Amino acid sequence: MTSHQYDLGQLYQQQSRRVLATLIRLLGDFALAEEAMQEAFAAAVRQWPGEGVPDNPVAWLIRAGHRKGIDQIRRKQTAQHYSYLVATPDDPVVDTDDPSIEDDQLRLLFTCCHPGLSMDARVAMTLREMCGLTTEQVASALLQKPATLAQRIVRAKKKIRDAGIPYEVPDAKQLPERLPGVLQVIYLVFNEGYSRSEGESVVDVSLSAEAIRLAGALTQLLPQGEVFGLLALMLLHDSRRPARQDASGELITLEDQDRTLWNEASIRQGLQSLEHALASTPMGIYTLQASIAAVHARAARAEDTDWARIVRLYDALYRRQPSPVIALNRAAAVAMRDTPADGLALLEQLTSHKEILGYHLFHAARADLHRRAGNRASAISAYQRALALATQGPERRFLERRLKELDSAS
Repeated sequence: MTSHQYDLGQLYQQQSRRVLATLIRLLGDFALAEEAMQEAFAAAVRQWPGEGVPDNPVAWLIRAGHRKGIDQIRRKQTAQHYSYLVATPDDPVVDTDDPSIEDDQLRLLFTCCHPGLSMDARVAMTLREMCGLTTEQVASALLQKPATLAQRIVRAKKKIRDAGIPYEVPDAKQLPERLPGVLQVIYLVFNEGYSRSEGESVVDVSLSAEAIRLAGALTQLLPQGEVFGLLALMLLHDSRRPARQDASGELITLEDQDRTLWNEASIRQGLQSLEHALASTPMGIYTLQASIAAVHARAARAEDTDWARIVRLYDALYRRQPSPVIALNRAAAVAMRDTPADGLALLEQLTSHKEILGYHLFHAARADLHRRAGNRASAISAYQRALALATQGPERRFLERRLKELDSAS
């Protein structure tokens, strides 16, 4: 034990999912492992201030959680149901450098994404159980009601238990068919970290880093094009993180960012991953999006951006995945390649999609193009609509600044 202070809240945020993943393997049950993990952290809150912080806090928490899980099994006299567990050591040797500990998070990822679960359940389970998002955050990411998500997660856990879904990384034959759902989940995790759905921070670094780490692990496990494409996409987006907010936490648009602040190491890694992805055909949706991000990364100044290439890439992406959000991004690129009026004409075609009308970035895009076109009244109206829908503090303040600028220009 050491006597220095330790931020348990930070430890929980950074390592609780790692502890949980290993406890699920040791205890064989999601709910039991979750409860045991919470009890282990509660024990740390009680014991560490007096006894000191252990040299390896994560290993301590895993051992404590395992003991508490076994104790709970015995207390409930369910040893017959969990007979294989009682035979395991009460105080297992835990080496956090052991590859099996790292693999536990991949086991958890593939279990949550098992094809025996619905796609909605796979995504919800992974975001909630592996990444530790709240039910409300998961609901926001999936455009669902929190109560509906909570029920879905409970049903998914029951299915995993009752159907005996294995807690393992699939073999080489199963991996390709399991991959798309896993990549979708990782990208949703990254997006929640890179563009927070609410709050005062644009970026949750730990969540973005976790998604990148998971994708990096998958490139070792399954070195296929789209795995590299997703990793490239996330690295290239993440490279802009230092420039996305100023010292006061205010949002800075891509156009106005100081590109000398972009992380060159992340850009290099992203472009290298993209090269691996482009060597595989056909190009998938993540590789195409990474190719778009690469155009921005290679432009030393915003005015050097090859918008014609970006539009072509969005054309290819839309053919692969025709969605209103991709059409929105394409319209913005067309506006930059041609004129704001051309972009606005394309945005107007999207108003038939009901879901896009509730998307604050659609109205923010319309507002920006009207502002560029000199349509002050229309810009103000669209900014007001975007502001009514935005929940993230920095985004709301950015929209308010735009409105103030338009008001002062009258």
